[in-house]
Amino acid sequence: MLNVKTPDEALNIIKSQFSALDNFEYLPLSEALGRTLAEDIKAEEYVPDFDRSTVDGFAFKAADSFGCSEAIPAIFTLAGEVKMGEKPEFTVNSGNCAKIPTGGAVPKGADCVQMLEYSENYGDGSIGIMKAPAPGQNIISRGDDVYPGKTVLQKGSVLRPQDIGALAALGIVSVSVAKKIKIGIISTGDELVRPEEKPKFGEIRDVNGPAVSALLKEYGAEVRYYGIVRDDERLLYSWCEKALRECDGLIISGGSSVGQKDAAEKVISSLGEVIFHGIAIKPGKPTILGKAGGKPVIGLPGHPAAAFLITKLFVLPLLNALTGRIDRAYSVNAVLSENLSANHGRAEIVSVKLKKEGERLIAEPVRGKSGLISVLSSSDGYFIIERDREGLPQGAEVQVYIN
Repeated sequence: MLNVKTPDEALNIIKSQFSALDNFEYLPLSEALGRTLAEDIKAEEYVPDFDRSTVDGFAFKAADSFGCSEAIPAIFTLAGEVKMGEKPEFTVNSGNCAKIPTGGAVPKGADCVQMLEYSENYGDGSIGIMKAPAPGQNIISRGDDVYPGKTVLQKGSVLRPQDIGALAALGIVSVSVAKKIKIGIISTGDELVRPEEKPKFGEIRDVNGPAVSALLKEYGAEVRYYGIVRDDERLLYSWCEKALRECDGLIISGGSSVGQKDAAEKVISSLGEVIFHGIAIKPGKPTILGKAGGKPVIGLPGHPAAAFLITKLFVLPLLNALTGRIDRAYSVNAVLSENLSANHGRAEIVSVKLKKEGERLIAEPVRGKSGLISVLSSSDGYFIIERDREGLPQGAEVQVYIN
């Protein structure tokens, strides 16, 4: 019998047992996309470094236009024109204005910009303003975006294209990032053959090796796949020992149950220790977490859907712990399309397909057992029914995590 942990207990154990590796490197911005920051990024300068206009128009003192209208415009004398990329050498005094382009530096004395649409050029050096702006309107002030000492990006953030742009704006051309975690993957089972082989009766192609490898690579890990190992305890031990020498962690796909030939738990015990064997969740109950030489060892269920979902729910948080990555799982709210029963006593993962109906997202459960590949390929995401629920009614709102 398995001594199972609840999903929350399993996640807490992962966080308590493993912490970020002191393993980082400096990369130029051109290579840093998708990597995890190893330090906070603090600004050392102002962005922008000058007050600038957000529109094409005229800069002046806002108080000089109060009370104006189309019938009674405020009249200004044009004092000069701001050139892009140049510092204005003139001052805007009361009753004067300056023509300014979008992004141009606001000249001294001006505290607002009004759009061209609310102005009229009389052709004699005077400008009429038909709508009064508030002080500061249509201006980005110096340091509005960034100022010295401000934390622009937090340690553990995964760098997105917009983050690369923010770093470039600060003149930062290289950053310290966590090195990619190297994870070894071994598939076990006498019934498994490589994807390129034609299965004989009773055999199946290895799905978990390629699928889990792809999921971890997409998440930013470096994966070393060691292939298929037969259900032989000594042979599996040898391959696991090799993988742990070469990698930061190991995943054994299959052999995590309690059958006669399921050797994963014995091998993990021989290599180090089994921290827990079993999670109160469906699918994925026989999941194993172990540790060998300080490195994590995960035993995944053999069924593809179970292996994939357990990787999403527990292995990716493990990678977060090892890299210090801040998790930002993407989810949407949707309405359940039908009544759904569940196994009371353990949490249940439900794969769903999302469909738009008017303004609502509808979550349609994808039927199938944990061994069916179609459950994964035909679903858009999944939600979790908590272990103390016997089901959910049609129309219930659920939080769907996108695959």
